[in-house]
Amino acid sequence: MHTLDLLALLLCLSAGFSILNHHTLRMPVTIGVLVFSLLASLLVMVLNPLFPAYDLQAFPRRVLGAVNLPDALLNGALSFLLFAGAMQVDLGQLQKHLLSVTALSVAGTILAVGFMAGATWGGLSLAGHPVPFIWCVVLGAILAPTDPVSVVGMLKRLGLPAPLQAIFAGESLFNDGVGVVISGVAIGLATGQSPTITLPDLLVRFCHEAIGGGLLGLATGWAALFVLRGQRDPHIDLLTSLALATGTFSLASQFGMSGAIAVVVAGLCLGTRYSRAILHTEARTNLDTTWTVIDEVLNVFLFLLIGLELLDITPRLFTFVLTLAVIPLSIAVRAASVLVSTLPVHLRQWDRGRVPALLTWGGLRGGISVSLALGLPAGDMRDLLLPVCYGVVVFTIIVQGLTMERVARALYPNAPG
Repeated sequence: MHTLDLLALLLCLSAGFSILNHHTLRMPVTIGVLVFSLLASLLVMVLNPLFPAYDLQAFPRRVLGAVNLPDALLNGALSFLLFAGAMQVDLGQLQKHLLSVTALSVAGTILAVGFMAGATWGGLSLAGHPVPFIWCVVLGAILAPTDPVSVVGMLKRLGLPAPLQAIFAGESLFNDGVGVVISGVAIGLATGQSPTITLPDLLVRFCHEAIGGGLLGLATGWAALFVLRGQRDPHIDLLTSLALATGTFSLASQFGMSGAIAVVVAGLCLGTRYSRAILHTEARTNLDTTWTVIDEVLNVFLFLLIGLELLDITPRLFTFVLTLAVIPLSIAVRAASVLVSTLPVHLRQWDRGRVPALLTWGGLRGGISVSLALGLPAGDMRDLLLPVCYGVVVFTIIVQGLTMERVARALYPNAPG
């Protein structure tokens, strides 16, 4: 399938599902597209056995193979999505609550991995289906990071206090980089592709990927601002921002650093006071509008593909039961990791537990978790973990995503919006 044919198909499906959602369910566009994509996948799965001569799943699977969601997202679209999300963050509020964001995105993610790994390993052992502990760590690493696409999109609809929005967005933008690092190490150990890693080795690798990526993003971001300072052409502004997003991500990958963290820091540079000073109002408005469109189109594509990826899952009774058990467990793990990681920094905005409650229910998972799960090596462990991860992601997006506004209104009844 040619690239143009693939793009045309994805655009037609996205537009069609968006129109159906507008006239029927009236959900947020991304969630509506996901729901109709899931329904289309279920319809194909139900009809396929009834018409075996036609093999109805062959064409959708060929499309999914051409897209290759893990590679397309983790090594492509993620640079645009994270950059667009970072540009929307209130940098002043983020700086004020940097300690809280760091605690949630680093300590919170590590704790979530550990809690999930321990709980699933113990539960499966008691149920008579033991799984190697390292694979339970892989499951925890896949489900630990909240998804910036889902979270930032959700924040647009809620009139939450500015400090809470900054903490929400900051954590979701940074913790996926931590989760990807842990996931890569755990999969390497589980498959024997990596030698045994000591704690000092792990700390060195983490610092190289995370801190190195952050420093690289800071350097490229300020270099881009230096270039933009001396001109007033909106086309150059846009081209420079596109080059900044893609170039930073690519450069970080070449140096073995976290492209996700690098591109987030680069995007945050465009939210500084200096950036707003050198870009006149009209240029800044045009730049924000363009990146909003890029973000929304890629979001719809991503949620469409998440729904279609259901065809890549082989339904089994045990994995279905396990998924039902892991869904509430993932919420409990999220609550525990938020509580423990933020306790030492004494968040002033806890407000009788409202902040941890909102952070827990708003911990949506999304395309990053699905992509990591789809990227697992073929075998029994992939067949076991993929449906579980997929079920948790779909639950958080649809159930938690659709009820998040009600939860926020209940906890913050005086919030605007």
